[in-house]
Amino acid sequence: MAKLEIPPQVESQLAGLRTTIGDAIRSRIAGPDGNARMLELMNEDGPRWFDESRPIFRVHGDASMFIGGLRALLLQSMHPLAMAGVATHSDYRNDPWGRLQRTADFLAATTFGSARAADEAVARVRAVHNRVTGTASDGRPYSANDPHLLRWVHIAEVDSFLAAHQRFGEKPLDQDERDGYVADTARVARALGVPAPPESERALRDQLRMFRTEMHASKEAKEAARYLVLTPPLPMPARIGYSAIAAAAISTLPRWVRVPLRLPYVPVADVLVGRPLGEAVTRLFRWVLVEPELAGETTPDVAPD
Repeated sequence: MAKLEIPPQVESQLAGLRTTIGDAIRSRIAGPDGNARMLELMNEDGPRWFDESRPIFRVHGDASMFIGGLRALLLQSMHPLAMAGVATHSDYRNDPWGRLQRTADFLAATTFGSARAADEAVARVRAVHNRVTGTASDGRPYSANDPHLLRWVHIAEVDSFLAAHQRFGEKPLDQDERDGYVADTARVARALGVPAPPESERALRDQLRMFRTEMHASKEAKEAARYLVLTPPLPMPARIGYSAIAAAAISTLPRWVRVPLRLPYVPVADVLVGRPLGEAVTRLFRWVLVEPELAGETTPDVAPD
């Protein structure tokens, strides 16, 4: 079968488009110095919490993390005390990109960085947690350092990253690798103050079930879901890609989360719309965010049928 050669001019245009889109995404997620920061983390000498063979490397390095991150925010909001802390102390409406960049830096430092960088990232988060205290609208006190709330935030995040990776990741994990991923994240959780975090997929599911009776879609949670899904701070062209991420994230959430948050629950639409959009947007992100020379790629030839 003959291969169709792509003209050099088209190759150049594709490379330019890839660079432009990739730089725009990186600047939003990791900040203007994101590339330099990642190189610093990857190249620093010294021991690390994880090596490249661990499942956490595969999950946290995959484009499905975009979907998993939004899913985690929606799922975490279902706990009224966790949501109260976010609504009162987080500037997610006025500075959503700043919050995203801080989260991305924490994940990068603890996953890919040296043990020194990971320890420093944990110390910064714990210092912030010390200031997050208050009283929820139902009169209950909350604290970001409450081990129970720390556990909820952790397992909701891990469940979301794993769910997104298994559905949209380039290389889904087998059972041993899924257990290994949960065990890897437990290393980070313990450093943050989570007591006895789950270390297997089954333990993760068990702990999620333990929290079901505490779930409630508060007024703040519904407002946050509406903001995150329908009115994100993005220019109109960028909302097309973001809408695909949102649809994919929603498609992975269970009914008990979607209905209270007033998110659509239409299983047929999940299969026909949410999943294809998620697959398309993660392929796009992989293409624009992985440098060809680093990935060992070349511009693909097109082989006609």
